[in-house]
Amino acid sequence: MNKASKKAAKKIQSIFGSGHLRKYHRKPPGQIPGTAIHTGIQRLDEVLMTVHDFDESHYDVIPIQKIEKSELYLQNKSKTWIQVRGLHDIEKLKMVWNYFELHPLIQEDIVSTSQRPKVEIYPNAVFLVLRMIKQQEDESGDLKVHTEQISIVLGENYVLSFQESDDPIFEPVLKRLELTNTRLRKFGPDYLAYALADNIVDHYFYSLDVINENIERIEEEILDDPKEEQLQKIHALRRDLIYFRKSVWSLRDGINSLIRDDISLISKDVKVFLRDLYDHIVQVVDSMETNREMVFGLYDMYMSGLSNRMNEVMKVLTIIATIFIPLTFIAGIYGMNFNPDVSPLNMPELSWYYGYPFSIGLMVILTGGMIYYFKRKGWF
Repeated sequence: MNKASKKAAKKIQSIFGSGHLRKYHRKPPGQIPGTAIHTGIQRLDEVLMTVHDFDESHYDVIPIQKIEKSELYLQNKSKTWIQVRGLHDIEKLKMVWNYFELHPLIQEDIVSTSQRPKVEIYPNAVFLVLRMIKQQEDESGDLKVHTEQISIVLGENYVLSFQESDDPIFEPVLKRLELTNTRLRKFGPDYLAYALADNIVDHYFYSLDVINENIERIEEEILDDPKEEQLQKIHALRRDLIYFRKSVWSLRDGINSLIRDDISLISKDVKVFLRDLYDHIVQVVDSMETNREMVFGLYDMYMSGLSNRMNEVMKVLTIIATIFIPLTFIAGIYGMNFNPDVSPLNMPELSWYYGYPFSIGLMVILTGGMIYYFKRKGWF
C-alpha cells in the first residue's frame, strides 16, 4: 500500500473506529449501471494475473501479462483458473472482461469493493461475491477484523478470481492443487469454484474463535475489575460482529440458490459439496449469533459490575456515616454553651471530674457496639 492509500486508510479509520477498516470509497452518484469504477483504496504496483492450468496428470502455474496468453490453456480439455490480483487498473481489467464477455454488471461489481455477498446467475457464467474475513494485528498488537471482497466467476471450462490485494488467501487451495489424485484435479471447474468459496468460509471459523477468546478475556477482566476501557472493547466487538453478520448472512441464501436451482455449469456431484458448504455457513451464522448474545451479556455484566462496586462504596460510606451519627450527637450536646453556674440543670457533667473520659468512653463503646452489630448482620 502506497503513502496515499495509507493516508486514506487512516482517515477512514478515524471516522469509522478501529473495530474494522472499511477499505473502500463511495461510488459517485448518477453513474450509468454497469460503469466500472474502482471504489477500494488498496493499490498494487500492477495488476497480477496468474494462470493455473491443471488436470489429473499435470499442474502448471504461468504468470501472464496479457490475457490472450491464456487462450492456449482455455482451448484444451484441462481446467483453467485465472487468478487476478489488483483492481485499480480498469483498462487492463477490461481486457480480461471483454475477452470472457462478462456482463457489464459483473464488471461493475468486481471493482465496487463495497458489495454484499451474493450469487448471480448469467447465461454463460455464475458470479459469486464473497467477503474474506480474518484477524490481523494492528499497530498496538491487538487483533482486528480485516475484510476484503473476493469475486469469483465460474465459466464452462474456467474460473476467474478477482481480489484487491496480493494477500495469499488461496494458499491452501494452491497446495492442494500440487497434489495428485485429489478431487480438485479430477473434478471440473465448478468444484474449484466451490473450493475457493469453502476456503473463505473456513477463515470465518478462525475469526469467530478469536472473537470468542476476546469475549472470554474481557469477561474475566470485568469480573476482576470493570473499567471504562473494557466498555470500549465491548463496543468494538459489537461493531465487528455487526459487520460480520452483514458479510455472511446473505451468502447463506446465495449458496442455497446454487443448490436449489438447476444450473448447467454446476454438476450434481458438486452440489453435494455445496450442501456441506451451506451447513458450514449455517454454523458460522449460529456461532455469530451466540457471540452477539455474549457481547450483549458482557455489557450487562459491565454495568452490573459498576453497580455492585458503587453499592459497595455506598455501603461503606453509609456505615461510616451511621457510626458517626451518635458520636456527632454526643459531641453536639457537650458543645452547647450553657453556663452550669447559672443553674444546676445546665450540663452538670461539665463540672464532673471524670466528664471528659466518660464522654470519650461512651463514644468508643457506641462505636464498638455498632461495628459488632453490623458484622453480625453481615453488612460488611
